Amino acid sequence: MQAIAKKGEVNPVFGVLLDLGLSSFQLASEQRGFSFNGEGPLDMRFDQSADVTAADIVNKSTKKQLADIFFKLGEERKSRQIADLIVRNRPLVSTDKLVALIKRAAGTRNGKIHPATRTFQALRIAVNSELDNVVDGLNAAVNLVESGGKIAVLSYHSLEDRLVKNFFRDESKACICPPEIFVCQCDHVQSLVLRNKRALKPEIQEVNENPRSRSVRLRVAEKIYMGSTSKGVSECK
Repeated sequence: MQAIAKKGEVNPVFGVLLDLGLSSFQLASEQRGFSFNGEGPLDMRFDQSADVTAADIVNKSTKKQLADIFFKLGEERKSRQIADLIVRNRPLVSTDKLVALIKRAAGTRNGKIHPATRTFQALRIAVNSELDNVVDGLNAAVNLVESGGKIAVLSYHSLEDRLVKNFFRDESKACICPPEIFVCQCDHVQSLVLRNKRALKPEIQEVNENPRSRSVRLRVAEKIYMGSTSKGVSECK
């Protein structure tokens, strides 16, 4: 982000918008392996030059590693059952074969989401190191914007939104020491002020017009003048 701004002579910067959503064009292509509807390779790489694919993770990870990925990155309740069935039926190279195993392990569910949604989400996040990249993007945005500049983030699932929420919360504090520490020892400097304490959600009309917006959450923070923050020993709140 900072390199692109410098190369394009975009200076100063007073606003950064991070849209963490997926590309509809990538999702629509069965050959990219993002979709659980149809048959395609277990790829899921945003960057096609990257080394690790979804097939690598599915076929080379241990059962525990797979279960941890599905549970932590997909919040999949049937993570152990899915991991067990995958390990017993490897190798897997296509999306449709993986979907069939997930359905066997997780069963059909009532509701709007497909049984494979959480598992595919977890694999996609793992393949592309998405959460690490979100943190990198947030840090780059804080460093890039000028005082008074806004950072707005659109998140589409709870893991991303929680990460953004916690980042904004910590950067809006002068101290991030644990509650049991009575005298500040972190030397943290506040860099942001929150512009909405609760995430903004789309209106019903917008969801009706664009169903993919139903899960989006918007959080906004403002960069403060760093020189105005005096740092010393302070009492933690």
